[in-house]
Amino acid sequence: MNKHVLLAICGGIAAYKSAELVRLLRKQGAEVRVIMTRSAREFISPLTFQALSGNPVHTELLDIDEENAMGHINLARWADVVIIAPATANTIAKCAHGLADDLVSTLFLAATCPIYIAPAMNQAMWNKSITQNNIRQLESYGVTIIGPNVGDQACGETGFGRMAEPAEICQLLLAEPETGILQGVKVLISAGPTREYIDPVRYITNRSSGKMGYELARAAAKAGANVTLVSGSVNLVAPTGLKLVQIETAAQMYNAVIAQAGDADIYIGAAAVADYSPVITEKDKIKKQAEQTNLVLQQTKDILAEVARLSNAPFTVGFAAETNDLEAYAQEKLLNKNLDMIAANWVGQEQGGFDSEQNALEVFWDKGHTSLAMTDKNQLAEQLINLIATKFNEKNRV
Repeated sequence: MNKHVLLAICGGIAAYKSAELVRLLRKQGAEVRVIMTRSAREFISPLTFQALSGNPVHTELLDIDEENAMGHINLARWADVVIIAPATANTIAKCAHGLADDLVSTLFLAATCPIYIAPAMNQAMWNKSITQNNIRQLESYGVTIIGPNVGDQACGETGFGRMAEPAEICQLLLAEPETGILQGVKVLISAGPTREYIDPVRYITNRSSGKMGYELARAAAKAGANVTLVSGSVNLVAPTGLKLVQIETAAQMYNAVIAQAGDADIYIGAAAVADYSPVITEKDKIKKQAEQTNLVLQQTKDILAEVARLSNAPFTVGFAAETNDLEAYAQEKLLNKNLDMIAANWVGQEQGGFDSEQNALEVFWDKGHTSLAMTDKNQLAEQLINLIATKFNEKNRV
């Protein structure tokens, strides 16, 4: 195979797993070179990796033994693939924000080949919102995140944060490129909340963060689809390699989706569209006067139903967020709106739903149902995209 794999090791107890990773890569015929941070060398000796890889280990940003003292550039040019394993929260943050103060972070910026990151850290650090934001930022740059896995940790706690096993990483690094399950398929996704304005400074909205819709867009693009993302106002970085249409109101989302739906093969309505909007939007800020006031609302247009009614309707997938009778409401929505599939989740629970990095789904289609267990939303999105692709291909099979 003779694939050039550049392994970057950061400081953490999981560094011992990297030795096994080098052994497995070499066994599969890959050529491996290793770089280590200063902290990594506190956990395991560079000599170990020199012996396993058969190559000198690089530890300094400016190596005077290099002919032009540009070791990071030379290594970046040599590599067919870069893997950072274990990747600490510190290195992940550096890479996400473009810092380059050591060999690993500088090489991350210099590399033009595919980059993989295998995080390893305490479960509380992994679940911290700033770490999750950094992970999403890296994914938006095209970085592939491997793991982390859930289990017992060196600190004595249990949860997500264990570095993926070396065999799993090795398999992903050396896998031959495959045609995506949605290669060339046109996928339209709506995500995030809408804002229904009462006056220039006030509006009605909901708690949707847009995370699930954005993860679905990322997963669909990864599966080879041509993705258009119609997004409400969110505090998220849009995935690269797709068309982004930004809107605010339910009416704007309706117009944007309908304009694109006729050309789409699949529509996934993950947005939390307002069911009602004010009849009148005041031009000036409403002043505080009477103790009580009335706000007259009117129904917004049903985007999902309208898309499903098109003569050339795409494979239409709806979402249902419920606080009770989840299955009954989801099945009713599936039938009444003539959807191909609906993904339903609980909200108002301790886990999952709004403002969470994790979720679980109950997915229904005609005469079928499956449960997708609680997991990180990026992994859940990939599971759902795989399911949608399977059912889409079944429906369109000649």
